[in-house]
Amino acid sequence: MSFAHVAIIGLGLQGGSIGLAVRELLPDTRTSGYDLSPAHRARAVARGLVERVCDTAAEAVADADLVIFCVPPGAMGLAGEQVRHALPAGCLVSDVGSSKQAVAKALGEALPDHLVIPAHPVAGTENSGPDAGFAHLFRNRWCIVTPPAKVDMVQLSRLVAFWEALGANVEIMTPEHHDLVLAVTSHLPHLIAYTIVGTASDLEDVTQGEVIKYSAGGFRDFTRIAASDPTMWRDVFLSNKEAVLTMLQRFTEDLTALQRAIRVGDGDTLFNHFTRTRATRRSIIEEGQDDARADFGRGDHDAGE
Repeated sequence: MSFAHVAIIGLGLQGGSIGLAVRELLPDTRTSGYDLSPAHRARAVARGLVERVCDTAAEAVADADLVIFCVPPGAMGLAGEQVRHALPAGCLVSDVGSSKQAVAKALGEALPDHLVIPAHPVAGTENSGPDAGFAHLFRNRWCIVTPPAKVDMVQLSRLVAFWEALGANVEIMTPEHHDLVLAVTSHLPHLIAYTIVGTASDLEDVTQGEVIKYSAGGFRDFTRIAASDPTMWRDVFLSNKEAVLTMLQRFTEDLTALQRAIRVGDGDTLFNHFTRTRATRRSIIEEGQDDARADFGRGDHDAGE
């Protein structure tokens, strides 16, 4: 069931972590990799993210039986085209993108002769680049696999086994459902964080540094999320815009209801809402998707996306 040679295109946080995890947990599997940035390739060599860092994407995928694209959603199509003529017959193609319908379409059009099974490991940090990766990024995190309607079940099973070997819990769902779920659990929170931190930044001229100086824990948590890779998140919002706009409309309606409760002094509505959201937080901890400790268990590495 295992893959003999995994090629990783894009050697940032996700690609680098996959390479390090394979080296530690699947030592019999060979790895090769490529990154568009020469500086990133040099750091990948220095850190040993993969066994062989190549000068071209086509060179990296030669003889591979699994290729994982770890590039921003907007670059998936171009990355696929760069390896089209070098990709071995029968090689499975996957990715780690945060939006699945757009990625499946882009890779499917770029690589029409190969099976594409998109995947999304719901794990990450606010850091990016080849120095951000670590081998245990995927441990006890969910990896959502979104196979096409007609799929080779053997290849699907191999991909699931691969992610499980890296420590992930695997869930299968349709691309459409994935994009809707992630719009509310990941994409909308990032959009809100970018907005709040941007508003605070705009107020700095008025407050003369007090927003930064007196930042409470809640604002600091927002700044962590808002420090995420701008290129990737620009592409996520554009590639999953329908689901994001749907969830943003619902959020706007809920925010308006809370605004009214504050205006009219409706304490019961506020209390009931806060009680319900507190229970959601407890459920997340019980599911093992976060830590109840004061630092959220993030003393070494953050584990949320």
